[in-house]
Amino acid sequence: MLFTRRDSTKPEASERRTDTRLDKVFRVYLEGEHGMGLGIARNISEGGMFVETRAPQPIGSQVRITFPADGGDMSAVAEVRYVCHLLGCTPAAERALALRGMGVRFLFFEADEAVGADVH
Repeated sequence: MLFTRRDSTKPEASERRTDTRLDKVFRVYLEGEHGMGLGIARNISEGGMFVETRAPQPIGSQVRITFPADGGDMSAVAEVRYVCHLLGCTPAAERALALRGMGVRFLFFEADEAVGADVH
């Protein structure tokens, strides 16, 4: 199943999300005012997603996120809504685990100009 739904029988007072989430993890390319880089897209919905990356962009900044695909890349411009730096460990881990990333809200998607140029 590609989408996950939360159980409506369990009350979650702090849950504000209403969009269905895509349960996939995939590579994306990031471009923002503080440089370019790679990221791992997680928890994607119609309104936004979380991007795991070593160098999150500042809150409030805009980033271009490119989703590479065999049929042609797709890009979205998004606003950084929050930045996350988590440290943790598990009993089986020999060292601390770290997660860095940013939550983004999609502003708009860009048309792929190369695809339009090839249409006859």
